[in-house]
Amino acid sequence: MGDMASSKNSMKEILEVRSHMGRLETLIHNTLSGGETIEFNSIITKLISKNEDLYQVYVLITIFRNDWEFLLDAERYMDSIEILRSFFSIPKLQSATPSNIHKLEVFIDFLLEVVAKSDWSATYLQGQNQIFQTDLKLLIAYLGDRPSQAIELEETKSVFTDIEALVNEVGSFLYLVFFTGYPVYLVEIDPSLSDLLIKFEILNTKIEKHCTTVSKIQTDMPTKTVVVSLFIVDSLLDDLKDIMNNKADTIVEVKDQFKTIYEELLFLRTFLKDIDLQQHPEFQELVIRIRDIVYEVEYIVINSNVPVRYHILRLSHFMEKIKLIRMALEEMMQSYDTGVLQVEKYPSEQVSLQAAKPPILEDIVVGFKDEATKIIGQLIGPPEHLQILSIYGMPGLGKTTLAKMIYNNPNIDLRFDKCAWCVVSQTYQRKNILIDILRTVSDFSGDRILNMDEEHLAEALYKTLKGVRYFIIMDDIWNIDAWDDLKRYFPDDSCGSRILFTTRLRDVGLQASPQCVLNELPFLSEVECWDLLQRKVFQKEHCPPQLIDIGKQIATNCHGLPLAVVVMAAVLANMEKKENLWQEVAGSLSSQISDGNNKCMDILELSYKHLPVHLKPCFLYFGVFQEDTEIPVTKLIALWIAEGLIEKQEKKNLEDVAHDYLMDLIGRSLILIAKRKSDGRVKACNMHDLLHDMCLRIAEQENFLKMIQE
Repeated sequence: MGDMASSKNSMKEILEVRSHMGRLETLIHNTLSGGETIEFNSIITKLISKNEDLYQVYVLITIFRNDWEFLLDAERYMDSIEILRSFFSIPKLQSATPSNIHKLEVFIDFLLEVVAKSDWSATYLQGQNQIFQTDLKLLIAYLGDRPSQAIELEETKSVFTDIEALVNEVGSFLYLVFFTGYPVYLVEIDPSLSDLLIKFEILNTKIEKHCTTVSKIQTDMPTKTVVVSLFIVDSLLDDLKDIMNNKADTIVEVKDQFKTIYEELLFLRTFLKDIDLQQHPEFQELVIRIRDIVYEVEYIVINSNVPVRYHILRLSHFMEKIKLIRMALEEMMQSYDTGVLQVEKYPSEQVSLQAAKPPILEDIVVGFKDEATKIIGQLIGPPEHLQILSIYGMPGLGKTTLAKMIYNNPNIDLRFDKCAWCVVSQTYQRKNILIDILRTVSDFSGDRILNMDEEHLAEALYKTLKGVRYFIIMDDIWNIDAWDDLKRYFPDDSCGSRILFTTRLRDVGLQASPQCVLNELPFLSEVECWDLLQRKVFQKEHCPPQLIDIGKQIATNCHGLPLAVVVMAAVLANMEKKENLWQEVAGSLSSQISDGNNKCMDILELSYKHLPVHLKPCFLYFGVFQEDTEIPVTKLIALWIAEGLIEKQEKKNLEDVAHDYLMDLIGRSLILIAKRKSDGRVKACNMHDLLHDMCLRIAEQENFLKMIQE
């Protein structure tokens, strides 16, 4: 491939050009039959000189090579050959980094495709064709098998260097076969092929020895490194069972190993699924080791391209690892006296939600009634010109909740002709905001709006709002840039239109308009915090006397932040109403916020720590979605299931179990309902931006996901 970084398409692009093959083949056929030699020469030379679709050129040479020499003059033909030579070698990669390993995988895949799909390879390689393909596939299997590489080891670096050298020899050989593979050269080619096959055998032996060595290396694993879900084991067990029952002919040589691995994993899964890791974190290391072995088995076993030789090698390693895990588990179990180890569905402090769907705690607004009345008066009163108002305050105070109260007030419907709500957020997109507003205020169909470009969206919005009294809420606006981008689309016809910001910063409203009406949202008082807490926890019931003092202490430690009160109430609502459990929460809360500057975030993090183990990965998965995004429930559930985060339960399909998980998170006030279906079920959900920030931070800390900034 030579120095392709600046002069040629990436190997991926080379392998994606087949869609144009028919067009070029037709062109060449027409050229050959019509004798249009000059045009043909020009087109091919242009393709090569511009490095466009070089893999197509390569395949076309394969098909029309005999005619090619006669159509192109000798000098141009040799230039074409030299350009293609670079594709049969890979530059020195220096080290076995993941990126370089991937480059080597892609190059080997290219060579494998050359061997597998070119008619001439069967002619010149004859009976060695299949052996050649198997050897190349084994190299790809090893390179893709990350645990067997241990790239920090010197032995791995040595194997990587040997693979790189050998595949370059293979590339040179294939180039020789293709461009000089006439019968007169077969005497030269046969010894080269024999030599390559010998080198493959030596390298394969070295790889097997290296994999065996790596499998015996003990790694230091911290007790708690990541959020884990054993439900991923279920999908692997299903796949193994399917292969053994329906594809037994493909695993004849390793069927006993398959059966052993299946039985051992089934034992571990059956036993450990009921271990309460919150009560017994010492088991978490074993859970992590089980999860890791599942990922390894999944890559080797489920990947149909892995040669049997590599199956045999790695399956023996898997059995040894599983054996060690089982021994460690049995040894740990023996250290417990009978009855000491609690085995149960959820932690003891959690209320079981298996029998019934978790309740959705309706929004209970405390301390906002007077604020809402005041702001509604500002909206429906004078002046008549377009006026901007803002609700500002720190995160967690309930700005969005208050804005929703105002938006849904009947007086607003009576006063304004058209009302719309849009979420701006920190990373806004003007087109999306225009779409959101236009969907609400216009009579255009959804499809028509989605098919409009930004210019026509803006024009349609301006015309729709022209001459009418409108009310627009721009939720979570971070700076004045968003308003500056959009303000020209909101006409001022002196008919009493209003725009309401919710923002963290006081100056955003003043920068938008010196006459902006500012509304600072205050903290809740201790009395209001306690009122909100007990109403969230007990609904219409009364708080038991023995819990009042502890409850007030918890409410006070929420420091007047409604969001903090709501999530702590959700923690308490999902516990047994016992004094000792509430004391534990109060103690944890006091400890959590004693040294922290961001008290709200510390309180929210405590609510995460009190989640049942099975809900933690589901909650952290929300980090993959952008802030303020409305997430369709069907999409979310499908992703959870695909990631192996949902447990199989008898008489319930995975979708229903996943829906229960979501409703549990909603009941804990960690996830918000964005839209409902006509039957009342949740259609879309989202997450408060503070919770989203916390979600991302914890997910990265616990290696659940990694955010890459573009």
